[in-house]
Amino acid sequence: MRLLLIHGRAQEGKSSKVIEDEWMAALGRGFSGIGVRMPAGLQIDAPFYGDELLKQLARHDLPPADGVATRGGAMNDEYAAFLEDVAIQLRSDDKVTHREVEEEMGPVPQPRGPENWEWVQAIIRVIDRRTPGVSNYSIGQLLRDVFIYANDSKTRREINKIVAAQLTNDPTVIVAHSLGSVVAYEVLREHAGNSVPRLLTVGSPLGIRAIRDKLATPLTMPTGIRDWYNAFDDRDVVALYPLNAENFAIKPPIKNYPFVNNHTDNRHGIAGYLDDADVATQIAAALGA
Repeated sequence: MRLLLIHGRAQEGKSSKVIEDEWMAALGRGFSGIGVRMPAGLQIDAPFYGDELLKQLARHDLPPADGVATRGGAMNDEYAAFLEDVAIQLRSDDKVTHREVEEEMGPVPQPRGPENWEWVQAIIRVIDRRTPGVSNYSIGQLLRDVFIYANDSKTRREINKIVAAQLTNDPTVIVAHSLGSVVAYEVLREHAGNSVPRLLTVGSPLGIRAIRDKLATPLTMPTGIRDWYNAFDDRDVVALYPLNAENFAIKPPIKNYPFVNNHTDNRHGIAGYLDDADVATQIAAALGA
């Protein structure tokens, strides 16, 4: 049995070894909490694409979604439409209330709706301000990075190549975090012949409609995956929606666990997911621990 760890954004300057050490330390705490030991001889791989992602982001003149003042300059129509779609979903689902938008936009009369860029930006800022002082994992930054990954073929190809190089025919439990869950889904869709007893996604943004609609269609369970478990903290600034029939309709359905109490500052950090008792239990069971 192998364990494959697929990281998210903002990991530049690290390495596969650093990712593995950080993740396994957190998972070790989780295993200790439920009274199980790490399986002896477990092969662990952590493909590292953080520096490649930073390199690809530098090729594009796109600021984070929460840092764009107007539609001009670095904005392009497709990026604007993507962000508008996110804002419309968040507002229509009451993830952001009308009152919050009003307070964020201020007292100056102006149109309230997607035709007004200030309305779009206000909704994104409201989400991020629920976790003050956090910069590395804002929804605005995540949306920019996912948009570039999904829309730029070179970015997607280079990152997918790094992750796909770690796929083998051996039974492999895969844990993917944040943007890494998007990458994992795309890579597993592209490559047949995998044996994945369990795919675990944590802090995943795949339920955001604008992100889901950028993926290969139709949505389907990648071949070789026997079970998909998705865990999130409902205060996580990135994992805004469960991967259920409404937001990510595939068969067999994904098992969602919304009760993680992620102790990191933004409720999104990988450490706060891997040392959660239920997440650790799911990983341990898949590994036969």
